[in-house]
Amino acid sequence: MREYSVPATVTVGDEENLVDAVYDTASSHPSTVSYRRQGADGVWTDVTAPEFAEQVTAVAGGLIAAGVGAGDRVALLSRTRYEWSLLDYAILAAGGVTVPIYETSSAEQISWILADSAAKIIVVENAKHEALVAETGADVRVITIEPASGEGAIAALTAGGADVPAEEVHARRRAVRADDLATLIYTSGTTGRPKGCELTHRNLLTECRAAGEAFPELLTDGGSVLLFLPMAHVFGKVIQCGATYTRTTVGHTPDVKNLVPDLGSFRPTFLLAAPRVFEKVYNSARQRAHDDGKGRIFDAAADTAIAWSKAQDTGGPGLALRAKHALFDRLVYGKLRAVVGGQVRAAVSGSAPLGARLGHFFRGVGIPILEGYGLTETSAGITVNTLEATRIGTVGRPMPGHAVRIADDGEIMLSGPIVFRGYWKNEAATKEALEDGWFHSGDIGELDDAGFLTITGRKKEIIVTAGGKNVAPAVLEDRLRAHPLISQCMVVGDQQPFIGALVTIDPEALPGWLERHGKTAGGGVPTEDPELVAEIQLAVDEANKAVSRAEQIRKFRILPVDFTEAGGEVTPTMKVKRQVVAKTYASDIAAIYS
Repeated sequence: MREYSVPATVTVGDEENLVDAVYDTASSHPSTVSYRRQGADGVWTDVTAPEFAEQVTAVAGGLIAAGVGAGDRVALLSRTRYEWSLLDYAILAAGGVTVPIYETSSAEQISWILADSAAKIIVVENAKHEALVAETGADVRVITIEPASGEGAIAALTAGGADVPAEEVHARRRAVRADDLATLIYTSGTTGRPKGCELTHRNLLTECRAAGEAFPELLTDGGSVLLFLPMAHVFGKVIQCGATYTRTTVGHTPDVKNLVPDLGSFRPTFLLAAPRVFEKVYNSARQRAHDDGKGRIFDAAADTAIAWSKAQDTGGPGLALRAKHALFDRLVYGKLRAVVGGQVRAAVSGSAPLGARLGHFFRGVGIPILEGYGLTETSAGITVNTLEATRIGTVGRPMPGHAVRIADDGEIMLSGPIVFRGYWKNEAATKEALEDGWFHSGDIGELDDAGFLTITGRKKEIIVTAGGKNVAPAVLEDRLRAHPLISQCMVVGDQQPFIGALVTIDPEALPGWLERHGKTAGGGVPTEDPELVAEIQLAVDEANKAVSRAEQIRKFRILPVDFTEAGGEVTPTMKVKRQVVAKTYASDIAAIYS
């Protein structure tokens, strides 16, 4: 057993809550721009701290008039947008509990969360979501942000609360204590029915304050972040709350198809994204370079960036490497930084493993990615890399006041005030997850002498071959996704004689590859094409270099379609649902071993 802890540097008083920051900033720093809203014309408009506080009070009054009492659950089903943040704080100010639901959820998933949480009201984004809620038959009041007709949620709630005195709202919010429930966030359900994680105001406030200390260059007055991850995910929720606490300006992008132009106009000082976003940025840039006949220049620039980054950890780059890096900074790196607005100081990555390859590449181009680790049950990140203390390939050291332990079987155990208090109405699952103040993460990993944590796999995802070899698929899968043609992959081989893999092709990268190879585009993925198979084999060969012979992929199958959230194969944060994929593609897996 190995353990590493960091002394506490932040505390949360018993009478504090998340909403305090909204009103404290409004009174003590009235010129602060808390949010920037994008209009239909694409222009961003400032929302000052006093304006935001006034809106929160008005909407909270409407919720009180609608019957929301202390501790009542209010569900929120919407894309990432300004109204999400406004409603979230209004729910808390009314003394309620926010229950986020992914806007891509099915009627069955919505039905389960509404029934399990006993939500009193659900605020949805549009008529499509209204129809989904109606399909569930749930006995819940529905309020719509963008209804097909009539007033929207913000206007309707503001009007409905006109007779509720502001002082009543303030009395409600002041009555909320640190150990009261703030939100019920349901797990993504990769291994079964989602469970509601009870996160208190203390949990989230501690996380916000610890994050502010970990990232003083990012979460800071004058800094800015553009949120585009789902706000139903704990990662997005915590950055929203942390930004509000540290007076960092927040913007929202509801449609990732507009992400690049929105980054260019908003010009954030830091990014928050899942690893898949960084993979797509890298792969798309590389693909465009190859399609334009500049592939050799890009590949040389990428190799130089990686070498330059690695040299930072071994005494610094030599004269020749510095010269090459400066050259490619003018030719390639500056253009990549401009894509994300040109002002990004660093990026924060979470929700899935990033991989050392991407970490070194982006640090080399001038956008260091600070990878962290956490779960919904730990209020997002519990370990982080920082600009002052980074080891690429690891997920950093514990947050102040928290500890990490590696159990005898390799499982990561976590302890500290950001660990949740339990699963909603699920005592059995709570007892299984929490033991003597330690949370069983289900992940496996390693701690080095300096306290940096490395994730090596997930206990339930460990593959045991027929020969008894334990294989963690994450290492192979990360290497495979490094290839610009590969979108998703899943390593298989449990109780089989060798390791295999299912591979999907990136639909954005395929047309360019087909054109370069003189093939006709538009006919779907040519899964049996010898040249395509050979290309993927090169990626497999590269991935196999990272593992022992017994762990190497011996055979693979190229699938005709990508894994999608709509198809049920991935979660909203792009985690592969292995059980679903195994069932859907059972015949392909069987073919690998036939």
